[in-house]
Amino acid sequence: MVRQMLHAGYERAPLPPVRQESPSETPPASAEQPAQSQPAKAQKKPAAKQRDPFFDNAKYLTIVLVGIGHAWDPLRHDSRTAEALYFVLYTFHMPAFIIISGYLSRSFEGKPKQVQRLVTGVVVPYLAIQFAYTYFMRWANDDPDREFHFQEPGFALWFLCALFIWRLTTPLWKSLRWPMPVALVIGAAASVTPSIGGDLNLMRVAQFLPFFVLGLQLRPHHFQLVKRKQARYLAVPVTLCTMVFAYWAVPRMSKAWFLHDKAAADMGVPSWAGAVMYLALFGCGLVMTACFLSWVPRRHMWFTALGAGTLYAYLLHIFFIQSSRQFDWYEMDWVDHPLSRVVITVLAAVMMTVLCTPWVTRLFRFIIEPRMDWFFKRDPGAMARRRESGKPASHRRK
Repeated sequence: MVRQMLHAGYERAPLPPVRQESPSETPPASAEQPAQSQPAKAQKKPAAKQRDPFFDNAKYLTIVLVGIGHAWDPLRHDSRTAEALYFVLYTFHMPAFIIISGYLSRSFEGKPKQVQRLVTGVVVPYLAIQFAYTYFMRWANDDPDREFHFQEPGFALWFLCALFIWRLTTPLWKSLRWPMPVALVIGAAASVTPSIGGDLNLMRVAQFLPFFVLGLQLRPHHFQLVKRKQARYLAVPVTLCTMVFAYWAVPRMSKAWFLHDKAAADMGVPSWAGAVMYLALFGCGLVMTACFLSWVPRRHMWFTALGAGTLYAYLLHIFFIQSSRQFDWYEMDWVDHPLSRVVITVLAAVMMTVLCTPWVTRLFRFIIEPRMDWFFKRDPGAMARRRESGKPASHRRK
């Protein structure tokens, strides 16, 4: 199963998803051709593309795990079990999120509308949240002189920089004969190159790149492999073995290996060992992602619709997580209780769920998904097609 995923071909479609071209922008049928002579299929309106609940479910569950992982970080130091669970979670939760992002980016071809969507759906939110985050940290950390380092992503904002670069280079990856080996070479090379600076968090961009490229190569039938009943059964012993191994590895391994933000030399190991560890973790991440996806529901669930708001949850939860650390929420007495980890896990899941809800997305859409038609030139071809189809020039997609 893993071998088939690695050698997958590719199709076309991003997180946030590329908006499909409006039907009004397709050339109308020739006015000289009688309607009766047109093929029956051409007279029918194309059916709206249905969202696959499997991917919305997977997106929601991965974003919940991202929030739980960030909430667990301060709790892992005094518990070997908690640290082992943290290792297991960080083995696959970002790889799974990135693979799905790559799979949903297959349609990106660098068209003007897609590039505009990339700017409004990735660049603008990054600048806005980075700006707000700087002011937030000035207040929370009592640091009024904190500078605006837009080239250095704040907490968790590296993903937007990575998504912008990955998606912008999607046409390149789709044109290569061997995209996966090339991406793995880039990731492994980054893992042994300590001179890579912190600008745009390029270390993580490069080391997580193979997961995005893998997503670009996957086809729907590859996901059918993990939807089989046998895959769900096999995922149980694999996950249990991973947990046992993680428990053994806790005193012998640093969490930095899972963050992919440092080179091997920065962790005090030889370059060859860093490259081997990087490739091993890529394999582990792929296996655990397959296990996770095998448990994702395939039908509509109560949380399926929340999968459309995962970018909102990812960006907004930053302020809650940083508040918990800046204001010493973990120093409260009740946190020392053994059940506190369960309570904090539940609270983190609830937080991420609320941040995915429609009322939150409506409230923050002007920042995270702004409509900026005024910022871009109008497409003369699209305007001409609208005029030919009898629609006013001021027509806008709803």
